[in-house]
Amino acid sequence: MADAGVVVIGAGIGGLVSAALLAAQGEEVTVIEAQPGPGGKLRALTVDGAAIDAGPTVFTLRAVFEEVFAACGDSLDRHLTMRPATTLARHAWGSATLDLFADPAASESAIGDLAGAAEARGYRAFRAEAKRLFEALDQPFLRHTKPDPLTLGWRMGARGFADYCTLRPYTSLWHALGNYFRDPRLRQLFGRYATYCGSSPLHCPATLMLIAHVEASGVWLIDGGMHRLAGALEQLGRHNGVQFSYGSPVRTILVDHGGAAGVELAGGERIAASAVICNADPTALADGRFGGAARAAVSAAPPARRSLGALVWTGHAKATGFRLARHNVFFSPDYPTEFAALAAGRLAAQPSVYLCAQDRDDHGAAPAAPERVQIIVNAPPIGDGAGFTQQEMASCTKRMLDMVSRAGLSLALAPSTVLTTPADFETLCPSTGGALYGPASHGWAASFRRQGSRTRIPGLYCAGGSTHPGAGVPMAALSGRLAVDCLRRDRASTFVSMPGAMPGGISTRPAMTAPTA
Repeated sequence: MADAGVVVIGAGIGGLVSAALLAAQGEEVTVIEAQPGPGGKLRALTVDGAAIDAGPTVFTLRAVFEEVFAACGDSLDRHLTMRPATTLARHAWGSATLDLFADPAASESAIGDLAGAAEARGYRAFRAEAKRLFEALDQPFLRHTKPDPLTLGWRMGARGFADYCTLRPYTSLWHALGNYFRDPRLRQLFGRYATYCGSSPLHCPATLMLIAHVEASGVWLIDGGMHRLAGALEQLGRHNGVQFSYGSPVRTILVDHGGAAGVELAGGERIAASAVICNADPTALADGRFGGAARAAVSAAPPARRSLGALVWTGHAKATGFRLARHNVFFSPDYPTEFAALAAGRLAAQPSVYLCAQDRDDHGAAPAAPERVQIIVNAPPIGDGAGFTQQEMASCTKRMLDMVSRAGLSLALAPSTVLTTPADFETLCPSTGGALYGPASHGWAASFRRQGSRTRIPGLYCAGGSTHPGAGVPMAALSGRLAVDCLRRDRASTFVSMPGAMPGGISTRPAMTAPTA
């Protein structure tokens, strides 16, 4: 077996970041990816000769990536060009519309025009609370190894004690929003931020208000599409010596003397490694997708804990009537009923619809030709079961078109449009059922139950949106950084504490990792 130093399984954002950082620190790194290219869920589909973002479309927390590139001796601006968006999103409830802007005063004014001065004041208070929550949790939680509640309180310290006591973990986001907004449309709009991590606003903690602050702090439009970020991270890694092997599924994570020792590919090739970072859903480990020995690395997450899946239409369309922005949301008339259907494993009869018009500039100017679109409707994560019939998918397509038509949008999808279902996402990300965000953030303890960087097997680490600190492109990047930090600290600790050789003794591999951190 050739010694590869560190093997990273998966070229999603977490894997790409961890590989680039390790290589910049002098490690020999090999990334093994089953798909033909980098990105994982951050991908593009080529439809009628055009690359169309078929994964995440909103780029926030730019500083996270600037820090990664700087740590690797490079700069984000050298690889990508982007512009700050002035309009964050356009929202519609039938004929009523509301834009949110990068300028909070403009958003406040728009809310006042839609719903009155009291709701504008409610927005101001909501925005302040979202900012407080983000600032309280950014360093001690999002950028740190996974804590338990007591450890989080210790990290926040005496100065943060007041914030720690008011993180609002026991109040649902839906209930808390009622304290800021009487208008049900605004409660629905800001409740939608729960779906950014695949959760229901009725069951996730009010702490997730912080997502609103993340988006309000800046949305960027990457020239060429979001998928170019994955290509930039791949180039960053290659520049520092990372080797990439695509179209190479990993069959087995090798474990020797109780620690990770490398991988075996589907074709039979074995690659030895001093450590392995698994950028896949941790449930795939527990399900034995990487061999029996790796099953013990993590605890299995039951299907009931899965986040939302989706039906995603990717292709070209002719859009008339409603004036589209880059990001558009057409809301269901009844949010609780929509999420009740999803929780029961059904598609909603009147689903909310997200539409990314990828050829629109920041002012919504329409292209002359049919434009590139990605359309998302939430779906239950049942891709590893019976899935949806052709009739159900055709019915959902009709419901989606009916929902946008309520706002005056006439949408003619090209026949070449690609529909991706939870079953397709299960193929892309095994053991998820098509859940796009790992476990759902339901209940106060959900964030503490998420898999951390370390596993029970020394030398085997986890990264990606299904691990701590959570779902989303910036969070997946932070997970890659945390995996590298844990690996380096564990190595340093092992080196310092390594006992000297004893005559006639047998050297055994010391435990380098904690069971659940």
